[in-house]
Amino acid sequence: MKVAFERTFALPATADQAWKLLEDLERVAMCMPGARITERRDARHFKGTVAVRFGPASLQFRGELEVLALEPESRTLRLRGTGTDATGGSAASLDLTAHIEPKDAASSTLAGRGEASLSGKAATFGARVADPVAQQVLQQFAANFTAELAARAPAAAAPSKPLNGLGLLWAVVLSWLRSLLGARRT
Repeated sequence: MKVAFERTFALPATADQAWKLLEDLERVAMCMPGARITERRDARHFKGTVAVRFGPASLQFRGELEVLALEPESRTLRLRGTGTDATGGSAASLDLTAHIEPKDAASSTLAGRGEASLSGKAATFGARVADPVAQQVLQQFAANFTAELAARAPAAAAPSKPLNGLGLLWAVVLSWLRSLLGARRT
């Protein structure tokens, strides 16, 4: 069974900021609900796990992820993942292309399209269950990705106030007068 998807999410960050996060696959995996990278074999090959609740079943996939393209000029990431359920009853593969587009000076969009193939126990639930699960996972991913972007954003610096020379001078004069009056009282 195959499930195709195409989604676009608004991001509260510049395209360059969003790309910096998207090219960090370990951080991106942490944004994906149930996903974890367990081993980095080299810059383009990873091993990991993905846990998914699929209808009445909870499946734990172990597999490999390969980066097919990482293109900073076009801010495009292409990857392929394959895995099998821990019990051996299901298999899955994913081909994904993700792209960051600038929207304006302070925001961008993340556009993703891909196709997931399921076989075995996972496929028996059919597209009727697979599509809503994919929708939910992608919505959670987008929320986590947005939160990670917000956490990486530099804190807005408080506007600095110019030194008030007259106020400083007045404070010095008052301090001097108090010291004179205080010295006379003793």
